[in-house]
Amino acid sequence: MITEPSTEKEWEVFHSIRSVEDPEIGISLVELGLIYEVKVEVDKALIKMTYTSLACPSGPEMKKDIENHALRVDGINEAIVDVVWNPKWDPREMASEDAKMHMGIYD
Repeated sequence: MITEPSTEKEWEVFHSIRSVEDPEIGISLVELGLIYEVKVEVDKALIKMTYTSLACPSGPEMKKDIENHALRVDGINEAIVDVVWNPKWDPREMASEDAKMHMGIYD
C-alpha cells in the first residue's frame, strides 16, 4: 500500500478489504501491494488499486469484492474503486515479505 490510512474510518475500511484475495494467487490484495490508497469522505470510501497485469482476468471480480468489503463497514454507504496503472505494480517493491515468500521472490 502506498498511502497509509489517516483516520479511524479509513483503517476500518482498510481492515475490511484486507481479506480480499487474488483468486489466482490466493494472497490478500493488501499483502500483494495492489491497494494504493483508502480514503473516506463522509460516508463514501474511495479506494485506488491496481491489478497484477493489464490483462488480469480476475480484475473485475477483485474490484467488485473490494467494493463489497468496503460497504460492510458501518457508516460507509458508497464505495468507489478506481483502478490505476501508476505507479506500475512491482511485487519486489510493493508486496509484503510473506507475499514475496509465497510467490518465490527472494531478495
